[in-house]
Amino acid sequence: MSQSSHFATSSEEVAAVVAASAHAQLLLRPDLRIITASDGYCAALGLGRSALVDRTLDEVFAPGPGLDILKSSLEAARETHRPHRNDRPGRLLAQSTTGSVAGLSLAEAVSSPVLASDGTVMWLLHGAALPGEAGRTHLAQALEAAEARLRSVLQTVPDAMIIIDERGRIESLSTTAERLFGFSTSEVVGQNISMLMPSPYREQHDAYIERYLSTRERRIIGIGRIVVGQRKDGTTFPMHLTVGELQAGERHHFTGFIRDLTDQQMTESRLKELQSEVTHMSRYTALGEMASTLAHEINQPLTAISNYLKGSQRLIDRLDGEPVPQLRDAVGKAAEQALRAGQIIRRLREFVSRGESERRIESLPKLIEDASTLALVGIKEAGVEVRFRLDPRADQVLADRIQIQQVLVNLIRNAIEVMADSEPPRTLDIATAIGSDDTVEVSVADTGGGLAPEIAHHLFQPFMTTKRKGMGLGLSICRTIVEAHGGKIWVEARAGGGTVFRFTLRGLGRQEAGHGR
Repeated sequence: MSQSSHFATSSEEVAAVVAASAHAQLLLRPDLRIITASDGYCAALGLGRSALVDRTLDEVFAPGPGLDILKSSLEAARETHRPHRNDRPGRLLAQSTTGSVAGLSLAEAVSSPVLASDGTVMWLLHGAALPGEAGRTHLAQALEAAEARLRSVLQTVPDAMIIIDERGRIESLSTTAERLFGFSTSEVVGQNISMLMPSPYREQHDAYIERYLSTRERRIIGIGRIVVGQRKDGTTFPMHLTVGELQAGERHHFTGFIRDLTDQQMTESRLKELQSEVTHMSRYTALGEMASTLAHEINQPLTAISNYLKGSQRLIDRLDGEPVPQLRDAVGKAAEQALRAGQIIRRLREFVSRGESERRIESLPKLIEDASTLALVGIKEAGVEVRFRLDPRADQVLADRIQIQQVLVNLIRNAIEVMADSEPPRTLDIATAIGSDDTVEVSVADTGGGLAPEIAHHLFQPFMTTKRKGMGLGLSICRTIVEAHGGKIWVEARAGGGTVFRFTLRGLGRQEAGHGR
């Protein structure tokens, strides 16, 4: 959660806290329009809350010295950004249509600004002493209300929250912060916040505060950055820290909002590792597919060259003259080299087509989840809705994890690219189903423009592509992988428009699944 979301507490939440107070408190906007009044305030004036809410001071209170004192106090607090205590006697009277007079003494009234993280005034809180509260200033009342509100926030805020003073001493910890750092509040209150940091941050922190207080140059306040924290047991962890500032009079307080990034960084690390594996296998498979295709294509002209050279030898045998033996020898050597090149190409083709994949019992939903995580990066910008329909019976398959993820990533990314140029709605359906003979069928369906029948017929052939910059090897590789797993892959039109790619894998029967465990 960002710092701004913490400080942007809604006026409704603050109003609820003020309204429930038994003391005389009035919450106003900076333009002096009333947001709400406490139960004690309403009772002292003899007015219902609805007669105060969203009204100006002139609409609620009777003209006179009391109203002037109230306005002057509120304006002073708004302009100076500091609490203003009234030192003039006066009484605030409510406007009355019945002739009755009700009001509040302003002798001990205090107006306090509520500041946002950027130092601007968000609200004004005014309080006066109720009958029987002589000697009890509003400042004390406001502090009690603020402390109660703070205790509630500290117990419920989802991110870890720590409040320190201008000397770096810890004033309070949220419940989440206690769990995150392993300290109880009583163990750290009054201690320097640097105790929650490893070196060299620990030694540098106080200097950061001193520099800010002297220069007012913001390097982290309101910005947020990734730093390192230290738990009670000495272990460290990455965290995102956002700092807000609260000024009460001449004193400064700083609130730190902390989000533990341990799980996020582990997830990102695992995602990068998985992406690296899939990318590596994709390049390896593409190289193999290209080598196999080139071997097949080049072998034919080499065979033709060899045949032409053999025919040339027979023609040379009919000739006479001194150069004939040399010509015969040269043509013969050329024919031998053509045959030798053909044998090399055949061996290369056998090598790349004979490669064995490492097949294990894998969870198909997990394979789909990991592949989708990779393939769906940036999908929000594409405006694509993804729907998963996974048959719980189609659970375990015998497969090479990386290769099958490569197939899924290729099909999903192709579907997203196809829908990028199509009109909404853009929907991507990924589904699994039980097939016949212990097979499992996986389908990836899009709502794009579809494929022409003549293209669909040749779509899985090498170097066949519908993309401007594609090599035409992606779907050919998918076919090679699926067929190497004993399955098949095909494409068909989707009812209502779009395309569906389907492929099968060998599932595990009950007996095999039992052995697999």
